Amino acid sequence: MSYAWIVWLILAAIFIGIEVLTPGFFLLWFGVGALAAMTLSLLGVTSLAAQIITFLAVSVALLVASRTIFERFLPLSSSARSLKTNVETMIGQIGTVVEPSRGALHEAAVKVYGSTWTAFPIEGEKPLTEGETVAIERIEGNSIYVRRSTRRALLFSETTE
Repeated sequence: MSYAWIVWLILAAIFIGIEVLTPGFFLLWFGVGALAAMTLSLLGVTSLAAQIITFLAVSVALLVASRTIFERFLPLSSSARSLKTNVETMIGQIGTVVEPSRGALHEAAVKVYGSTWTAFPIEGEKPLTEGETVAIERIEGNSIYVRRSTRRALLFSETTE
């Protein structure tokens, strides 16, 4: 009697165990493939080549099928694909001018959520004056480009309470 089924059972346990410990959904199918090869071995098929082919065929087929099912029934919405992160979330936020415009480029300082940024008025805007409320239009490097806004900026102390 062949004891190859024990090797397949150990491989299945390893794949499934690692799957439990890692994010994603990938190794489970190789564990199931190993269980299929183990079943083949228990049924008396002693050919190692047949067992390996069964392992690979079942694993790959389940992997492809699960990806297809996930893409079809759990599609990522366009809003999820365009999820804003880090600095991108600042676009449209409201800040307060803490230092008025100076120089030829009308460089000013704007406080947004407790952080002070180098700011420039967008084209067509007049120089910024201290205390004005502005909205962030775009970010380039470590500078923000702003336009005047009628909305009130939240003070940093209001956001941390």
